[in-house]
Amino acid sequence: MFAWVKTLVSAAVYATLIVTFGFQVARVEGQSMAPTLEDQDRLIVNKLIYRIGEPRRGDIVMLYYPLNPEKSFVKRVIAEEGDTVRIVGGRVYVNDIPLQDDYVPADFRSHDDWGPQLVPEGYDFVMGDHRNNSSDSRHWGMVPKKYIIGKVQVRWWPVPSARVF
Repeated sequence: MFAWVKTLVSAAVYATLIVTFGFQVARVEGQSMAPTLEDQDRLIVNKLIYRIGEPRRGDIVMLYYPLNPEKSFVKRVIAEEGDTVRIVGGRVYVNDIPLQDDYVPADFRSHDDWGPQLVPEGYDFVMGDHRNNSSDSRHWGMVPKKYIIGKVQVRWWPVPSARVF
């Protein structure tokens, strides 16, 4: 009996450590990352990766919402600290170079203008892939790097559209 309890307690401790410091299961709520991620997709978020490195342009990340850190969002890093971002007619430019964003279908593109703005040290600029249906850095500002929880590594549900990012 004691061995069974000891095993159960050990498993609980390991599970807690993995979820706290390693990986987290998350669910997409909403269409802001469509078509890359759809409403109710299930994800595995790697929380370790940014302890040893920095978020990079193009990474899909889970982050605490800067205006209410009790909420978390999934967005794509568009620009890193030191980059200048501007949007002209919905076309995104990073350091005056058009962003390669083939993952955004034509009918998901916005037609707005924004910036230019320099991404300050310690921050990232994020956007949803569904540009005309996303609340993101265009609306609530840059994201402190400390608010980035981790990198979305796997969509595991629904199974037919499972993939590694």
